[in-house]
Amino acid sequence: MACPDQPGRDCPLCPRLVAFRERQRAAHADWHNAPVPSFGGADARLLIVGLAPGLQGANRTGRPFTGDWAGDLLYETLIGFGFAAGTYDERPDDGLVLLDTRITNAVRCVPPENKPTTEEIATCRGFLAATIAAMPKLRAVVTLGKIGHDSAVRALGLKPSRVPFSHGGVHALGAVTLFSSYHCSRYNTNTGVLTPQMFRAVFAAVRRHLDGA
Repeated sequence: MACPDQPGRDCPLCPRLVAFRERQRAAHADWHNAPVPSFGGADARLLIVGLAPGLQGANRTGRPFTGDWAGDLLYETLIGFGFAAGTYDERPDDGLVLLDTRITNAVRCVPPENKPTTEEIATCRGFLAATIAAMPKLRAVVTLGKIGHDSAVRALGLKPSRVPFSHGGVHALGAVTLFSSYHCSRYNTNTGVLTPQMFRAVFAAVRRHLDGA
């Protein structure tokens, strides 16, 4: 059964994603192949919002950013700035824990070619808004990529045109400050759009903000 901030395993809301999910279940019966739940406690002060589960990453493992290159960079960075502890070993039972941090996605199901439609993003936004509403101590949101950024802004009740996306952007939105970054995808890092140093700079700013709160 779905809860307000998490769709059920067989969520029917997006027909194209349902059909893709069923094909993946038939091909890979041992994979997660379902909406990927948020990782980390609702009492965290930091929420990280990605795009959607990767086909062979979170869709396979059932934990956000686990099992693909984006997770390598993300979790290394989180450990480095004290937002996670343990060892990231690309599987959900590696013992890694998040500290004062929660990770979710704008779209909870894997989309074909990693490209959700505008309608699918809007449909899933209710779960993102509920995730935000369930975090009473929330003080910072990091958005990874423009799609995650715009959906998070809308989930916060604002218009993206008032809170434009830019790498390294910082927006004070009342009790919550929003930090934006290019997505830590393999494509972005391989092409030099995002370097590890650029990514770390975003989380250094988040660390300073929370430490000064």
